[in-house]
Amino acid sequence: MQFFDVQKSGKLVNNKISWRGNSALKDGSEEHLDLSKGMYDAGDHMKFGFPMAFTATVLSWAILEYGDQMEALNQLEPAQNSLRWITDYLINAHPQKDVLYIQVGDPELDHECWDRPEDMRGRRPLTQVNISYPGTEVAAETAAAMASASLVFKSIDSTYSSNLLKHAKDLFGFADKNRGSYSESIPEVQKYYNSTSYGDELLWAAGWLYHATGDQAYIDFVTGKDGEEFADWGTPTWFSWDNKLAGTDVLLSRISLFDAKGTANSDGIEKYKASAEAVMCSLLPKSPAATESRTDGGMIWVTEWNALQHATSSAFLAVLYSDYLKASGLRRYHARVNPSKQSSSAILLFHRPTMFWAKTLRK
Repeated sequence: MQFFDVQKSGKLVNNKISWRGNSALKDGSEEHLDLSKGMYDAGDHMKFGFPMAFTATVLSWAILEYGDQMEALNQLEPAQNSLRWITDYLINAHPQKDVLYIQVGDPELDHECWDRPEDMRGRRPLTQVNISYPGTEVAAETAAAMASASLVFKSIDSTYSSNLLKHAKDLFGFADKNRGSYSESIPEVQKYYNSTSYGDELLWAAGWLYHATGDQAYIDFVTGKDGEEFADWGTPTWFSWDNKLAGTDVLLSRISLFDAKGTANSDGIEKYKASAEAVMCSLLPKSPAATESRTDGGMIWVTEWNALQHATSSAFLAVLYSDYLKASGLRRYHARVNPSKQSSSAILLFHRPTMFWAKTLRK
């Protein structure tokens, strides 16, 4: 969790990093907004909304599923604080229903000067998506971040949780009604966080909004024509800031495994579960469908740039899905795997049911 403290922008609270201080306090001021919080992207001073929102969504998911383990290590509160540092920023970056500020800083200028964020003196321009310049993927990912975070804070700060959910709904509506890639609307972003599609983010956001609201409309969205167009059921993909399909498959499989009251369009949800199983089969080294995208030592390796992102995200999904199977009582994994050659621990079937989420929602 300390990594998030290192990356924080703004006026730091209870700062435990001796070499970090306040920075970017005037971010957003030219539009009368407070965009001082959020997190820097890497060693630079850029705030890229697309990957930052994805970070918030995955952090929320980790807290929801493994909050009890975090709490045992005194890491739950730091995780929640880091999440809120991002969502505070995202709320302020969404001042109107159809406007979302998706970048602070000029990456060309920023990358020419490697200094401490505390010493920044240059101009910090803002970039936004809106009706005229749509950015479906970044708006939908931000909706997913806020919807998932609303679940995290539901029992801690109900007012804040409700505000997050309102922003999530508005952003999803904005993303859905004004479809277009931010990579096309704002070509300058292609050099840094280029988006290859926006359909996966729409499904991902709808999945999180269903979990946050229980509204059947979001199930209808992911199982209807948008699911048919964008889900690419049965075809394993890599989970990353640019492609959310594998994460969506695992997230929606949760409904199939744990939704006791039953869900309309359950056949469509089962397609996501089957796709999640296909993803798991691609990760299992002894599966006939095992991916060949590995190092000689067996680690998942897809691209040279940020080479560990796919290995870590795949591990996260594998742990989640294995826990889902264990918690639902399904002890053996069958998808495209010869049961005689695969043990019930093939995808790390842990012994702890995923109960922290349930405890959070009951409060």
